[in-house]
Amino acid sequence: MKPQRALLLLSLATVAGCGERVPSDLNAQGSTTPAYERAESEPLFNDAQAPIRVGELGPGFAACNARGTTRDRVASGPVPVRAAPFDQAQQVDSLPRGGQFFICSRTHDQRWFGIVYDQGGLAAERCGVSEPVPARRSYSGPCTAGWVASQSVRLIAGAPHQLAEDVLPTD
Repeated sequence: MKPQRALLLLSLATVAGCGERVPSDLNAQGSTTPAYERAESEPLFNDAQAPIRVGELGPGFAACNARGTTRDRVASGPVPVRAAPFDQAQQVDSLPRGGQFFICSRTHDQRWFGIVYDQGGLAAERCGVSEPVPARRSYSGPCTAGWVASQSVRLIAGAPHQLAEDVLPTD
């Protein structure tokens, strides 16, 4: 008799625990939960900033280990320079066609380059990244730094002062 009594109590508890009654109208459809409305907000990446790191290869190498130029992008215009390595990040500047810069860091997936350049898109000695630095650090000036998509970059070799010497014929 005890097992029957336990089963009866369990059944009563289950029935008593039910919440609202289910409507008997079979034509009723959908949820009774009100729709979720999102508050308007700015995209998350608009305020993102990622510093450009120099000295990634250590004190035996130049602070920025490569140089690049913008690809020939006649149809799409200047190359945007962003505050962080995301398409949605704030655009801080743009580089003209043929602009040159130092490539100092990269994202893990190689889709973005951290660059340093002087006014007008020049890879100038005054930026201070042609020589080694004692330790890795964030670039702090005097030139402009930002992120560009690697698909808009063509790698070039040589320091600015060496390029002119390499081109000139020797006697």
